[in-house]
This record gives sequence, C-alpha cells and structure tokens, in this order.
Amino acid sequence: MAARQRSHPPALARPPRTDHYVRGTLLLLLIWAWSAEALCAPHEHKQPVVLAPGYAPLEFTAPEPGSYGLPPMGAAADGDVLDSSGNETRLHDFIGDKPTVLSFIFTTCDDVNGCPLATYVMRSVQDALQADPLTANKARLVSFSFDPLFDTPDVIDAYGSQFRAQDFDWQFLTTEGAATLDPILSAYDQWVIRDYDANGDYMGTMSHILRVFLIDESRQIRNIYSTSFLHADTVANDVRSLLIEAQKNANTAAKTSR
Repeated sequence: MAARQRSHPPALARPPRTDHYVRGTLLLLLIWAWSAEALCAPHEHKQPVVLAPGYAPLEFTAPEPGSYGLPPMGAAADGDVLDSSGNETRLHDFIGDKPTVLSFIFTTCDDVNGCPLATYVMRSVQDALQADPLTANKARLVSFSFDPLFDTPDVIDAYGSQFRAQDFDWQFLTTEGAATLDPILSAYDQWVIRDYDANGDYMGTMSHILRVFLIDESRQIRNIYSTSFLHADTVANDVRSLLIEAQKNANTAAKTSR
C-alpha cells in the first residue's frame, strides 16, 4: 500500500516536555554506557536499581532455533498510523512480509524497565540479526509510540536515528491522535493510562505495561514478551525460528506443486 502524505499537520496541543525527552534519551544512552552490574550495585544514600533480566546476560542456554514451536496466538491488528516522515499509512504495511518485532513505547519514558528496556533489547536484536548472514535483512523491528501529542513524526524520527542501523529495517511510527491510536492499543491489549491534572488537562505523562510482540509473515502473533521475559537472545532466537519455519513451509509447498 502506498503511503499517503498528510495534507495538513494535526492540530495537537502537546505539553512542553523537552526536558522529559532529553532525560529519557539520556537514560537510555547511559544504559548502554554502563554495565548492568554497575547499575545494580548499591549506591550511598540511594536504593539500588533493580534492572530487568533483559539488561543482563541470559541466565540459561536458549534452545536451538527451530527446535521448538511458537503456536499462533491471534491475528495482529491493523490501524491508521504515521511513519517517521509524516506519511499516513497502515500498520499492516509494516507487518506481513517478514518476521516483525513490534514494541509500544513513548520517547520520554524514564522508567528504566519500561520503554528504555524495549529499545535496548530491540537494538541488541538488530545487532544480532544483522551480524548473521542467515538473518540479515530478513526481519523488521517496529517501535510504535502511544504518545502522539509529543511524539510527532519529527520527534520519533530523531529518537529512532539514535538507535537504528543505517542498513537495518527498523521503523518508528506514531499516530494523528487518540482517535486512531486507541483502537490499536485496545486490539493489542496494550494498557495505557494517561495522567490528567485537576483541570482535566493532559499532563504529558502516563502509566503503562510493557508488551512486545513477535509477528510472523501471515500477520499472526507468535509470542508476547513482558518485562520479565524480554531478552534480546530469546527474541532473536524466536525470529530465527520463524525464518526456519517459513523456509520449511516453502520447501514443502515447492515439493507439493511438482
């Protein structure tokens, strides 16, 4: 489906949260700069930071790709989105032609075990897949913002440029606003609560759960990762398993058609 250029910018009154954006971005960059061991160590006058397992080495040996099943869990929903260039398109335009890892984030999130964890893991998955000739350019990552008031196409593009490799298919998406966003969040059971002040005005902050989805070439959800189970090694392993499965299916179809 061809992308449709917006004829006019959305009329959104976004909260002035540049400081939150900078803090959230710096937090994520610091995570890469510091080791998980250093971050988890006790600090004087502070409670130790307890990081999610995804920041540390995998605590078990992952099974061989293709040696286990990933049963379909339901269809991946569609909806109207904006890409990082501001083009109106559909979520399904980024799902269905190859295994896709979809995460819901917002760029100003400063919960180290929330959106920064998702982006940290996604970048590690990117590096692992691109380093392997058998998987390079055969999968896609999609980071989808659920904060369209702040995460405009320009903002989400600037955020993404800090993490995506030039030669890897990592897409950063947003929406026009709640009218198009909320049905997508509901379809993916992505729980988000926006914070409002006493006057009923949106404060630019929110509470949410972390959910990252693995979607196959048939737009079927094959795994859902939460904070406790999100790790680059297992996600990359699952992507490889889907690629092996797809190749087996293609070989079977070719033999049947002879």
